[in-house]
Amino acid sequence: MTQENKADILSSLIEATIKAGADAADASLATSESLSVEVRNGELEGVEREESGGVSLRALVGQRQAHVSGSDMSQAGLNAMVDRVVAMAKAAPEDKYCGITPAEEIATKYVDLKLEGDECPSADILKERALEAEAAALGVEGVQQAGHAGATWSASTAYVAASNGFSSMKNGGSTSTAVMAIAEKDGAMERDYDSWAKRKYIEMPTPASIGLSAGERAVARLGAQKIKTQTAAVIYDNRVSSRLVSSFISAISGPSVARGVSFLKDEMGNQVFADGVDIVDDPLEMSGWGSRWFDGEARPVSKKKLIDNGVLTQWLLSGPSAKQLGLKPNGMASSGFGDPPGVTTSNLNLMPGELDQAGLMKQAGSGLLVTDMFGPSINPNTGDYSVGVSGFWFENDEIVHPVSEVTIAGDLPSMFKRLIPGSDLENRSSTNAPSILIDGMSLAGI
Repeated sequence: MTQENKADILSSLIEATIKAGADAADASLATSESLSVEVRNGELEGVEREESGGVSLRALVGQRQAHVSGSDMSQAGLNAMVDRVVAMAKAAPEDKYCGITPAEEIATKYVDLKLEGDECPSADILKERALEAEAAALGVEGVQQAGHAGATWSASTAYVAASNGFSSMKNGGSTSTAVMAIAEKDGAMERDYDSWAKRKYIEMPTPASIGLSAGERAVARLGAQKIKTQTAAVIYDNRVSSRLVSSFISAISGPSVARGVSFLKDEMGNQVFADGVDIVDDPLEMSGWGSRWFDGEARPVSKKKLIDNGVLTQWLLSGPSAKQLGLKPNGMASSGFGDPPGVTTSNLNLMPGELDQAGLMKQAGSGLLVTDMFGPSINPNTGDYSVGVSGFWFENDEIVHPVSEVTIAGDLPSMFKRLIPGSDLENRSSTNAPSILIDGMSLAGI
């Protein structure tokens, strides 16, 4: 199926939906392919190739809407989808906030964001990358085996269109390498990992460096001790610190604010973080994992400081959530085009500070460096926060010993105001943060 065929499918699908009785419609057609290789003990363990595709369609009849999706792209399958979604929309309850973007508000300025990846490599090339990574992990003294070593490639294409006249196509690609290393000492076993993904392989760390990191991390966890219950400083390593930023993002979601279920619902324009803290969302970042030149409702997007010198400046708004709050949409809609829109960020960064991780440890004096987190619990109304963690106890700028089975507790509003970002920001995903220091955290140990 050619690019022109796919665009024609969406155009015909929307036209048929309007003819069937809808007042407005939008749709998407996505295809993807991937190749992955896994090795174990120096031998090929598995090769998997996958190809998939699907169509999503949303119909609006007055203030009623419905959406359907499927993988049958035959004419009969598409006709059935149109009939089904229009019938569902007519029977749906009214939603006074639903709708599609008016034609005069849609994005028109295309930006090439360089999201394409490499051409598909051979399985043999991926095998060599995985073997190199595994060998490096196994070469670390104390590592007994690799629980996983693999390399992958993927590519995707998404076509979107709406009855307001908007249509676009987006290609994306990625390549990745990952290793899980298992270390053992005196009958005790620990595991840790490292993984990287980039648009193009040339931008990646070498497989050997990824495997070496995984092995060293696993060995460093051997001999973990428990600590006493106490109040102490906590540093979130940059591999886990973005989860705190994700908690902030959930709290500024327009739908959550409109429902009154956000601990930040009354904080617009107020100091939420410490002076000097900035959180920036940049949908126009070249080759970014969340890059896009239009949002999930076809509205234009722009770089925004969600936190500017500690002050909250933006909610994440789609058309429906903006209507609920009596505000204007701000290009933060997700999904859409075949589904009701939600809200999302694109390429979000907690901007780095001046101190590296060792500098943060020295400033704190002593405390817990968190390198792994499990089962966070957050009350969305109050921001009360607790999470199980493991990591390392430090004093001054040196690691003393690994730590396990600790629960950290606090409340996010006060944690945000005490948060100090480090300088070690790495671009690993669509949401990134450097190491973060927060003093005065409650640690539950023994």
